[in-house]
Formats: sequence, structure tokens, C-alpha cells
Amino acid sequence: MTILVIAEHDNLTLKPATLHAVTAAVEIGGDIHVLVVGFGAQGAADAAASVIGVSKVLRAESDGYAHLLAEQLAPVIVGLAPGYSHIVATATCAAKNTLPRVAAMLDVAQISDISAIVSVDTFVRPIYAGNALATVASSDFIKVITVRGASFALAAASGGGAVIETVSAGPTPHSSRFVGQEVSPRTRPELTTAKIVVSGGRGMQSGENFHLLDAIADKLGAAVGASRAAVDAGFAPNDYQVGQTGKIIAPELYIAVGISGAIQHLAGMKDSKVIVAINKDEAAPIFQVADYGLIGDLFNVLPELLSELDN
Repeated sequence: MTILVIAEHDNLTLKPATLHAVTAAVEIGGDIHVLVVGFGAQGAADAAASVIGVSKVLRAESDGYAHLLAEQLAPVIVGLAPGYSHIVATATCAAKNTLPRVAAMLDVAQISDISAIVSVDTFVRPIYAGNALATVASSDFIKVITVRGASFALAAASGGGAVIETVSAGPTPHSSRFVGQEVSPRTRPELTTAKIVVSGGRGMQSGENFHLLDAIADKLGAAVGASRAAVDAGFAPNDYQVGQTGKIIAPELYIAVGISGAIQHLAGMKDSKVIVAINKDEAAPIFQVADYGLIGDLFNVLPELLSELDN
């Protein structure tokens, strides 16, 4: 049994999402190969070869993959698929765009966002915004799987010695093309990998007030997140959103400020190790999942908290 893990990378380095997928693949069992598709991606391939648990890295290079699109990546995966029992990736935006195409081209059912592995063909995944868990068994000849990163630890990124093999990139489809991208400058940790996250909700009342969280986050070395209500109101950008329709995270410390605790938000952060809630409504649902709760006006609490962090 051999498992193919789809690498996420920037051609130079491997993204942490890949390490979550490797851990899941190790739990399934068997040889683990990592596919690196890109242009000038030797650095990413070398990083993948160093991951503990990986036995082989497949590198597909083409100048057409300089800005890799799902329409380009899916055919490469499908071409390699007959040699594998499982195709695995972490449930990021990129994988959610690519793997359904792979599953459709292979005529198999995708098993999405799994949080636990029962056996080689049976998996657990959350449903109803995480309020129930479904155990799913697949009889497909190839299992196409996305894993919930928050449910699987990062594989060790160094110490491995996998071989790197070059594979044919194949023709580049022209059904879509890369036009451009706008990347937001980032001075704080990535939301999905941060150990501490400070999130704001509708209770922040405005985008200007939302920046009150920045000083707290900077003192703690934390990432800043937001509820869907805050994003929809324009208080924070879309890439800050935590929840069922945003990012699923599980930091060591999650501080929820002015967040009521809607079910779709809880689905994205309730696996956090420690949850602290600050809200003036003592009946807010967020307190039901919080390890520590502070009932009070956030506009009084935040300056006091910042003052304590300064001392």
C-alpha cells in the first residue's frame, strides 16, 4: 500500500499544511510519497525529502507550473494515481480546489476534512458544523482524502532521507491561466499555524476598534482572527475569518473578544487547547466552550489587558 501526499509549497519551501497531511498518511500506514509540482521547486523537493516518514519525493517541473493552478495540478495527480491506494492533502483552499477535480476525474468519492483514521478504508469526519461525527467507509479503489490540519500534528520536518525522483509533468492544460495576485503584507504569524490567536467579533463595533486587537496580538506574538460577522461587517479582511466557512484552527491559546459564539465560528476554533472569552453578555454561547471567561466591556478590558502585558 502506497500513499501519495500532495505538497503545498512556494517552490522554495514546504508549507506546514504538508506536514499535517504526512502525519495522517503515517497513521493510515504504508509507504509515503510526496508530490511536488512547480517550477524551480528543488528547494521544496529537498524539504519534502527531509520530512520523517516520507520514503520518496516525486518532482514534476515545468515553466507552466510557475503559478500552479488546480486545473494544471489535477491531471498530474490523476496520471500518477494508478500506483497509489490513497491520495492525501490537508483541507486548505488549494486542496479544496484541486482534489474534487481529481476525485471526479478518477470517478471516486472524495472523503473530505477527516479528523481521525479508523482503518485504511474507514475515517471520521465532522458534520453539522462539528456538532456530530460521521464514520465513513470507502470501497473505492483509490481513496481521495483531505484532512483537517488541526486534528493531526505536524510531522518532523528534518531527519528524513527520502529519494527524489523526477516525473513527467505532461502537457499543461489551457482551460485557465494565471493573471495576477495580490498578497497582503504579513508581519504576524500565519493564522493556521500560530500558537496564539486573538480574534474579534461583531462586538468590536467598527474596523477602527478592531485594530485594538493588534497591540494585544503584537505583545503576545499572536495572529489576529475574526468571526464571520466581523468580516461581513467589513471590520476585518476575509483571510482573517475563523469558522466553518473560514479557517479551521487549533492554537494553544485562543482569545475571543466580542464574539458571541455562533455555531459556524465554534466549528473553526473549538479544538483550541485553551479558550479565553471576553464578552459583556454572560449568556453568550462562547462561554460554553471557554476554559476562562471574562464578563465585561471589551473597551475597558482590552486597555487593562494591554497595560498588564506592558508590565
